[in-house]
Amino acid sequence: MRNYIKFSIALLVLVSLFSFNKKEQNSTFKKDKEIILTDTLTWSLLGKIEYLKKPDKVYGEIMFPVINPKLKSLQSKEVTISGFIIPIDNKNYAVSKNVFAACFFCGKSGPETLMGIKFKGDLPKLKTDQFVTLKGKFRYNDNDVEDWIYHIENAVITAGN
Repeated sequence: MRNYIKFSIALLVLVSLFSFNKKEQNSTFKKDKEIILTDTLTWSLLGKIEYLKKPDKVYGEIMFPVINPKLKSLQSKEVTISGFIIPIDNKNYAVSKNVFAACFFCGKSGPETLMGIKFKGDLPKLKTDQFVTLKGKFRYNDNDVEDWIYHIENAVITAGN
């Protein structure tokens, strides 16, 4: 019986020690002996958004996004984000936090879980729900209700192609 108690205590101590490992917020991968940081822009940060009811000339009173200060500081800066490709039409794509079946259009999430993509150069051939990492300039939109809230422009695929 004493051995059982000792073993239980030792197991509890081991489990406790492993549970305190600090997980990295950003993932990394190696490329040519250089460490590249992925996801400098996270979906969690993009999700920290509030809305303010304001008048619109066309739609009357609607909810406009209020962009948080951290995202405002990233305007026109180069960022990296990973997500799922969502086709908008045959020439436009968006990157999403969720796969197509759970994307913004299906009512399972908000518009902050999608970013419009404007690719640098020729339009790559992409598949629905293809997981990619994009690098490009971040742009937010807080006043045009006909446009995405978030954009990544001059985008290039750095992983997942």
